[in-house]
Amino acid sequence: MKESGLKPKGANLAELGLEKVSAVRWNLTPAELVQDTLIKGQGVLNDTGALCVDTGEFTGRAPKDKFSVCDSITEKTIWWGDVNFKYEPDKFDKLYKRVTEYLTGKEIFVRDAYVCAEPKYRLNLRVVTEHPWSNLFAGNMFLRPTKTELENFSHEWTIVCAPGFKATPAIDGTRQHNFSIINFTKKIILIGGSGYTGEIKKGVFTILNYILPQERGVLSMHCSANIGKAGDTAIFFGLSGTGKTTLSADPNRKLIGDDEHGWAENSVFNFEGGCYAKCIDLSQEKEPEIYKAIKFGAILENINFHDGTRTVDYCNCKKTENTRVSYPLHHIENAANPSLGGIPKNIFLLTCDAYGVLPPISKLTPAQAMYHFISGYTAKVAGTEMGITEPQLTFSACFGKAFLPLHPTKYAELLGKKLRENKVNVWLVNTGWINGGFGVGSRIKLSYTRALITAALNGELENAKFETIPVFGLNVPATCQGVPSEILVPRNAWKDKDAYDVQLNFLADAFIKNFEKYSEFANKEILDASPKPITVNA
Repeated sequence: MKESGLKPKGANLAELGLEKVSAVRWNLTPAELVQDTLIKGQGVLNDTGALCVDTGEFTGRAPKDKFSVCDSITEKTIWWGDVNFKYEPDKFDKLYKRVTEYLTGKEIFVRDAYVCAEPKYRLNLRVVTEHPWSNLFAGNMFLRPTKTELENFSHEWTIVCAPGFKATPAIDGTRQHNFSIINFTKKIILIGGSGYTGEIKKGVFTILNYILPQERGVLSMHCSANIGKAGDTAIFFGLSGTGKTTLSADPNRKLIGDDEHGWAENSVFNFEGGCYAKCIDLSQEKEPEIYKAIKFGAILENINFHDGTRTVDYCNCKKTENTRVSYPLHHIENAANPSLGGIPKNIFLLTCDAYGVLPPISKLTPAQAMYHFISGYTAKVAGTEMGITEPQLTFSACFGKAFLPLHPTKYAELLGKKLRENKVNVWLVNTGWINGGFGVGSRIKLSYTRALITAALNGELENAKFETIPVFGLNVPATCQGVPSEILVPRNAWKDKDAYDVQLNFLADAFIKNFEKYSEFANKEILDASPKPITVNA
């Protein structure tokens, strides 16, 4: 077995069953991984120097093919159901052996990294990948040890990613040939049959969502975060496509991170060391920070070029609408270093309301904040998951149900505790449709959303005149500089007021029905924050 790169002292792949590979490339530099990808014919460079790859059959996550091993540790702690599927321990052992046998005689790439920018909660990872660009992704997305730290690096968790291995459901107990399986006892994430790099990222997020709230009292969050010049931290909750990455990349504020964070006793800290941004319809004008980050070392996934050039056509979704770019956090000019901040002053719950009935911004009471956090309403945006081609109503608990190994109330209880202990403004922000629902109205301009969030961050809305709208009981500012007043109260912007009322009631009923599964865990204050449908004229 040939070995090259920076191998930590005492590192031994035999303990992972990988002693029979032909070559191991340890902790290569981005330049080396890019070069290996080009030599293997697995990617090309665009005109800004970014590496462009295709992830193959899967261009998004496959949540129905994500499993957790059910054993004595997880049987009574994991929230089993429609997002956490059981997998048998003995089948995991057999499948893991089959994957390592598949890798026998092959060259593999190993990346040592860690997650959690707050040193107290650091978790070391060893990422083993079949492809060099998958390894570059891990190097971009996770935190990078110094050369000195690497020399004596020891890992706690292992991720093995073999896109070329396809499972046989009848033998392996998977749903189909692709899979992502977490073994919390053996501390292994096993990925096969899919080259979509997001499976690596979200597998690690899932283990942090299991470990930190239970063992460390840290609220793990699917959110972006930034910090102002005055040291004020802001958090942006939301599913992919609602604007977490875009809205947190603010040239006037330092970026803590774009997707995954922990809220500890005295800090908010990034889990990751990079960003994984959607880049459909990306432009320098709308999202300059992200646009400028796409340079050498970044990875563009599943994009298309303008004919005859190496210039990316960001409007081209022929392969997928889930075109993505991965880059290290330092590609953002005003990234916070280290990537952590203090207790948040403002929290934004981002929702893409495809029905166009929720206000562009509203201020929530603590009870409403808990209710909407548990509900996690948005529309699934095209391309985020396989088979989604247009917005669909969904409720994703804590704005990240797919990644929650624990019951949503565990996270909601932690959030409620922190809201009670700290004076935090919570805002519900609709980045979806105005002037009508999908197919009638239009998606709100990014400039309007930015103006509303800036006004909230700067305290300009603190003394604004608010109007309480019916059904959801949301408090809406009457005016905001840079935003047409007529869109702030949604009903005013609809031509057909009765149609608005019908859609409003429809969404309210959907909220109520969805919340039934959590109502037994909610107190009276939270239940009273539930929407109250009105009688609509016939």
